[in-house]
Amino acid sequence: MKTGIDEAELDKRLATLETVRAWSPRVMSKLESFLRTADDRELYRINPLAFGTERGIAEAEAIDLFLHASSLGLFEMDWLLVCPLCACIVESFGSLRTLEKHYRCALCRTDYEAVLDDYITITFTVCANVRRIRFHDPDALPARDYCFQCRVTLDGVTPDGKPWMDHFAAATPEVRFIQPHAVERIEIDVGEGTLLGWDFDADDGFEFTVAEDAPPAPRPLSVGYDDRSCEPATGRIAPGRIVLEIRNASARRRLFGLTVTSPGFSHPDILFRPFLTGKRLLTTQTFRTLFRSELIRASEGIGVKDITLLFTDLKSSTALYDRIGDLSAFSLVQQHFDRLRDVTVANGGTVIKTIGDAVMAAFLNPRDAVAAAVAMLDEMERFNRDHVDRPLILKIGLHKGASIAVTSNDQLDYFGQAVNIAARVQGLAQAEEIYLTRDVHDYPGVGELLEPFVVERRTAHLKGVNLEMPVFRVAGGGSLTPAARLR
Repeated sequence: MKTGIDEAELDKRLATLETVRAWSPRVMSKLESFLRTADDRELYRINPLAFGTERGIAEAEAIDLFLHASSLGLFEMDWLLVCPLCACIVESFGSLRTLEKHYRCALCRTDYEAVLDDYITITFTVCANVRRIRFHDPDALPARDYCFQCRVTLDGVTPDGKPWMDHFAAATPEVRFIQPHAVERIEIDVGEGTLLGWDFDADDGFEFTVAEDAPPAPRPLSVGYDDRSCEPATGRIAPGRIVLEIRNASARRRLFGLTVTSPGFSHPDILFRPFLTGKRLLTTQTFRTLFRSELIRASEGIGVKDITLLFTDLKSSTALYDRIGDLSAFSLVQQHFDRLRDVTVANGGTVIKTIGDAVMAAFLNPRDAVAAAVAMLDEMERFNRDHVDRPLILKIGLHKGASIAVTSNDQLDYFGQAVNIAARVQGLAQAEEIYLTRDVHDYPGVGELLEPFVVERRTAHLKGVNLEMPVFRVAGGGSLTPAARLR
């Protein structure tokens, strides 16, 4: 038995997880093996996309696996703000509700605005009551382990595909904690280049140029930190053995690092392995179902650079209520919601909300959204075969663009011009029609989906948003007739 595993808790939670949905063959056994045999670092801040790739599990199923497992207490979910320049983890939040819109990387001294598309990564760590690992108590870790295992993401790589963390660590011969009001003495041999002293959690630090024509460094070279600054912050010293005396005059423990770079050093571009972004998570129906309490508390919301929005509505639904009565019509409408939700999920999207008889759904990209729209009309055609005396006639509109994720009526929602345009475009549609904006129509792969059908280009003035723009009408439902496309 692996040390630290609570067998009863693990067995109980795995047994429940197995029942929550139909998993692909061996998915559960792969997860159990991982929980039992992986080392502590592998069980800390797991990238679910990498986990799935390495084990032959489809990406969507891997995300679902970790979401369900988290809801059952096998893992804890962590929201991380990552610096795109140095791949360090600037902030870690246990919940979306505590995520900040603005953040600053003290190492790079750069400010960022958090957006759900980029550099917000969601990871998962095994729960301590299932299997205890040393990363459950990060303050007890050695300084070097804490620095490179907890404060730098493994997903950052250099252009040659090697982990950026390895390069960073190799150039950083000294990492240590300096207690409040304490002094640390460091001796180090340095050649020509730059000697950098830094602290992940503060903007203060020093940068000394090491050059043959510079004067020898004092022995010791004393550097003092207080709550707001470092003195001296710059200087020139000759190569050789340096004796540093680092004084921490502040009331907090510092994580102090010393990095040495060679002359002419140029910081490499850092690439990132695919990771679970905030946008991807918020367009996953499983997340919205299992974590309804996850709300955005940032007063301004959090930006999304690009999201595809789909609106549906029912034609003449008021007449349907009048004709068959409220109870019967309400039952039909609820059944239609269930069908549209299933189609949305099957095509990689999520239902954001229902408004009366209408549905608002979100997708990562237009191709998935258009595939869902076509499938919705097909699904409603099948539905109406069983309700020939009271059919539900669907209308659909799609648009893509920037938006803001907000909390509205205690649920995650989207707000902004892209939402307004998508809703107005849906309003153009008549019975069994799909309307697309140009941004959706021109997206790679959409043309292939629509190739068998008549597509008519029009110009529309969208009321309420004061825009005149090209739109594309796709005749749908029973009239979804194969034909040469009209442009």
